[in-house]
Amino acid sequence: MSTRAAPPPSMPPGWFVHTFWRVHRVLHRVSGGRFLWTPASKRGWGALSLTVPGRRSGRARTVILGYLEDGPDLVVLAMNGWEDGDPAWWLNLQAHPDAEVRLKGEPPRRMHAREAVGAERDRLWDQWLALDDGTEWFADHRATATPVVVLEPAGRESQDGRSRG
Repeated sequence: MSTRAAPPPSMPPGWFVHTFWRVHRVLHRVSGGRFLWTPASKRGWGALSLTVPGRRSGRARTVILGYLEDGPDLVVLAMNGWEDGDPAWWLNLQAHPDAEVRLKGEPPRRMHAREAVGAERDRLWDQWLALDDGTEWFADHRATATPVVVLEPAGRESQDGRSRG
């Protein structure tokens, strides 16, 4: 029996990751969403399109993110390609928490973003870990914790009982 630890997941260099996601967005846009966009499936997670105003420009910014479903909520990780720091889309959502989400084959949804904390964060983080073995290793190698972002349907009462518009 070997006592050696499993090798860490491989991660391409940052320039490759950023280029990959740019190409991914272009392919998604030119295909009209027919490629590279899947609903949550047997693998447990899917891809969504999130549009939020830029925090400085106010211009609409769209990204494609992996998500999992938690009842009516959609849950995403603000992982920035596993690099340190928060991704721009998460900084934009912090400034403007109301956004539009598109799932394959569905009309756009108005959603409100918030960061999961405490027991809720732990529960949702564990769901992500169960879906992807490498998540914890990559997260452990970031200088900051990876935010778990909950996208709730707009207009629903928040956890503190206030209605969202």
